[in-house]
Amino acid sequence: MAKITSDHALRDALNGLNPEQQRLLGGHFARSVARLVTAERVHRAIATALREDCTPEELDDAYRAAKAHVTNTYTDCGKETDWLAQADHFAAAAVAAALAPETLITERQNRAWKAAVQARMAINCAMMESSDELGDATEAQRQYAIADAFLGRA
Repeated sequence: MAKITSDHALRDALNGLNPEQQRLLGGHFARSVARLVTAERVHRAIATALREDCTPEELDDAYRAAKAHVTNTYTDCGKETDWLAQADHFAAAAVAAALAPETLITERQNRAWKAAVQARMAINCAMMESSDELGDATEAQRQYAIADAFLGRA
């Protein structure tokens, strides 16, 4: 299979994943922006999202922790812009997207894609504070490489 080089190819690949694979890959996307997360409970949620042997209760607890942080940091978004706080918010949103319970996922949604988009938002916010977050590759390119590795294409 060809390597992923575009968002279209990424979405096609993600749409072929089952819900558990979406969670795991979404967890990898969230881990790529973990450096922007300030809450230890969100870091633990990332670790849970990446585990294959989680119980439904552990997944639910991790989702609730990430979602609580997203909710708590959302109120800061309307104030004088603190770009790193917004980056933290979107990084936590990436974790919450990866861990979203089946009951909250519609037929047209994909956990991994939503996590990827939230991770990109986190990077965009961090870049407003400092150009150091960009590096040599864009977050999209990093995600293509992460997905290729996950799918065994690397």
